[in-house]
Amino acid sequence: MGDENIYTNDGTVDIHKNPADKTKTGNWKACRFILGNECSERLAYYGMSTNLVNYLKLRLGQSNVTASNNVTNWSGTCYITPLIGAFLADSYFGRYWTIASFVIIYVMGMTLLTLSASVHGLKPEECSKDSCHPTGSQIAVFFASLYLIALGTGGIKPCVSSFGADQFDETDEIERKKKSSFFNWFYLSINIGALIASSVLVWVQMNVGWSWGFGIPAVAMAIAVVFFFSGSRLYRLQKPGGSPLTRIFQVLVASMRKHRVKVPADKSLLYETPDMESNIQGSRKLEHTDKFRFFDKAAVETETDNVKGSVNPWRLCTITQVEELKSIVRILPVWASGIVFATVYSQMSTMFVLQGNTMDQHIGPHFEIPSASLSLFDTVSVIFWVPIYDQIIIPVAKKFTHHERGFSQLQRMGIGLVISICSMVVAGSLEVIRLDYVKRNNFYDSETIPMSIFWQVPQYFLIGCAEVFTFIGQLEFFYDQAPDAMRSLCSALSLTTVALGNYLSTLLVTIVTDITTRHGKLGWIPDNLNRGHLDYFYWLLAILSLVNFLVYLWIAKCYTYKKVTGKPR
Repeated sequence: MGDENIYTNDGTVDIHKNPADKTKTGNWKACRFILGNECSERLAYYGMSTNLVNYLKLRLGQSNVTASNNVTNWSGTCYITPLIGAFLADSYFGRYWTIASFVIIYVMGMTLLTLSASVHGLKPEECSKDSCHPTGSQIAVFFASLYLIALGTGGIKPCVSSFGADQFDETDEIERKKKSSFFNWFYLSINIGALIASSVLVWVQMNVGWSWGFGIPAVAMAIAVVFFFSGSRLYRLQKPGGSPLTRIFQVLVASMRKHRVKVPADKSLLYETPDMESNIQGSRKLEHTDKFRFFDKAAVETETDNVKGSVNPWRLCTITQVEELKSIVRILPVWASGIVFATVYSQMSTMFVLQGNTMDQHIGPHFEIPSASLSLFDTVSVIFWVPIYDQIIIPVAKKFTHHERGFSQLQRMGIGLVISICSMVVAGSLEVIRLDYVKRNNFYDSETIPMSIFWQVPQYFLIGCAEVFTFIGQLEFFYDQAPDAMRSLCSALSLTTVALGNYLSTLLVTIVTDITTRHGKLGWIPDNLNRGHLDYFYWLLAILSLVNFLVYLWIAKCYTYKKVTGKPR
């Protein structure tokens, strides 16, 4: 009995032998290792991805459109693979062992990427003006390393933020407040890593070489592994609750089988376990809600539900299991509203970089800042706004909204959507001014024009501000609104908005290019942007963002927050 694990009220488990030891695990003492891991891993990720569009142009000889689409396709994959890691974490391994397994794949991918940029035979030569001939094997090794990294991120992205939040007991008022702050500081740690990547590492890639530019991120990933395992003795672990997809399909099948069964007016007659514990491992019971009543049919007891004295879960489900599915259905419209925002966000690593390539990158007479390095102003914006939001905006907002977090999660996300619209308006306005400057001075065929790249700073800064509201709001929303045993899956679901945003960007660029290059025209996004209309593309994104925000207002108004009861099994 002395060896039994001690559970917190929200289902996490302390790896200690008596209740007094609970104070020695979790909380910020465990989170410092998680934040250190995330900072180093994001440094590695952004260190090789921020300037990737230029590597594809300079070493693989790809056009603006092809390079841009390859970056967004790969980036999108990095945010789709988390569905794999989330399923494994929630169903079988738990978040700790899923992260521990996938970091190995991640390190292998980073190592192969470094070799592809430094080993003779694997390394493509830098393209000259008229010649660029990377071999098929060089291209294959490069893309194999990229997609190995994409697979590695799949086990880390959906788990690490939820794993950090697991270190706080949300039924404890003090710890719940700390958990709310954790998401802000978690996102701050991401951007500290991104700051180093977009400033130091991009400069190294453009001025020292790609072997060092990719090698340093590989070392950073190894440091991330050390950080993660160093905190192992302090972590609280959430036990996996079994396959969430199986439980979802059980409700769907049971409700379809009973489509002719009438749901009783008295909801207390619906099936649920008699005690306070849920029959789902590590999950609390969920209160019944009136929306999506069709699924309630799965919890209506009939004579055929019991087989040999036991309940058949494909015929009869508990209210909690039904409410799990309802929670996912309620989340989906909010999830969909984040796709356009992610499309806007993806422009920082594609169109913003290509736009910056056409401008004067000098700081003084001898130093040039790579165009991809301007993303550091997005990072600086996040680093600036996170503590401002946490320490100033929340206390001030509380006085007016009387909400414990200042704004509700949905309000916070909505504010970010408005700011993202402003960022596209600013980017489009700058491109109008830039093209007017080109026209007035006949700079159509100039590689760069004498217009400072720092005019791009406002659009980067606005996107950073939007991130603090929307992306952090998403992290917190999907963790809080997810059923206890589906948190990794819902975190992965939130990440797929970034994936679909990147894919939507690829689709928009492809459609725009196809339509605008007909009849021999150069189109909106030619290789020579001085003869194009990138501003039209920005206006298109601004309009889509505005429509998306109006739809979001209706979604947020109709949303019902989940309610829990009882305690975990």
